[in-house]
Amino acid sequence: MHPVVQKLIEQYRLQPLPVEGTLFAQTYRSAAELAPGQPAGTVMVGLYCEEPRSESLFHRLTLDEVWHFYGGDPFRLILLRPDGTSEDVVLGPDPMAGHRAQYIVPAGVWQAAHLIQGGAWSLYGCTMSPGWIPGCFEGGTRAAMFASHPSRAADIERYACTDGEIHMPSSMA
Repeated sequence: MHPVVQKLIEQYRLQPLPVEGTLFAQTYRSAAELAPGQPAGTVMVGLYCEEPRSESLFHRLTLDEVWHFYGGDPFRLILLRPDGTSEDVVLGPDPMAGHRAQYIVPAGVWQAAHLIQGGAWSLYGCTMSPGWIPGCFEGGTRAAMFASHPSRAADIERYACTDGEIHMPSSMA
């Protein structure tokens, strides 16, 4: 394991996120609630790396999500929009090379992400307001995405969730 990866896992107490697959830790959950069980905001930190394997499998949320790049190597965010269009966004350290420091993924867009080949690690974060709850998440299966995005078949094959694992456990609240 890369020594920086080991240090980041220890420093942030990163754990595998069920269904999606990334290493993460929730770093903030607002005490204020918009409704019972619905925090006003949440923040998480995540890590993409090869060892241990950490990537985000396809999922969509019922709320907008703001992604932030914090450090390391660039990563690719794959977006499959409800209208059938798609986009790749690179978050990373070099804005002159087209890397983004932040990117907002609108509610309802299928998203997956991974470290770009050749990189060692990428530290990132996601912010949501209203905050994240298990019920706002749906994992993306091949069947759910192939019909609307056939041109992205290779990404769908690689980053789709298994058919049986598409909802977050309620214990994640």
